[in-house]
Amino acid sequence: MNKSMLEDLKGKMPEVPGINGKEEYFNSAVLALLMLIDEEYHFIFQKRSAAIRQAGQICFPGGKFDPNKDADFKETAIRETAEELGVASDKISIIGTLDTIFSVMGTTVDAFLGVIDISSLDDLNINPHEVERVFSIPVSYFERTEPEVYQVSITANPSYINKAGKEVILLPAKELGLEEQYTKPWGNIMNNIYVYRVERVTIWGITARLIRDVIAKIKA
Repeated sequence: MNKSMLEDLKGKMPEVPGINGKEEYFNSAVLALLMLIDEEYHFIFQKRSAAIRQAGQICFPGGKFDPNKDADFKETAIRETAEELGVASDKISIIGTLDTIFSVMGTTVDAFLGVIDISSLDDLNINPHEVERVFSIPVSYFERTEPEVYQVSITANPSYINKAGKEVILLPAKELGLEEQYTKPWGNIMNNIYVYRVERVTIWGITARLIRDVIAKIKA
């Protein structure tokens, strides 16, 4: 590399750092949705339909980024919310951007905080293929309620046993001359799982992380 190539490389460096390898993951966008009910803001949640992935879980509206439909992740969040809740996109306002969540399960979530301008949840025409039901919980509940915190162990496995009982090598550590420790599972990283139990439902995982993020910003 010569001096002119270095100058060219300098011009390609991003002003705002991104996430290395983001394109290798399932990229999605979520809208932490607020609604004014009786002069108090509520979070709007949906229970996922039994017909889709992660059936029955409580979540905010959102979904996969589609480069053919969305100019950016904000458009993904608005489009998915409009589709899932059956509401016009001009009824949704974005307040700001929340921190991106990187899931160890292979998902990145670009998150936004927004407000829906409707008079009642009855105004929604939810998509039954994706959403079983919609409900609200006052933000104040989460302001005074700390989440439960659990941990799961995340381990990197260089191989696995397939259905036929044969070992499938994912990382040929010996062939590559890597240290012995990488021929066996390694890591054992503890990952925090946040949980809110409210109104006979359990809100956990990425949704709980987003709630925690919003509440931390409110209290700050």
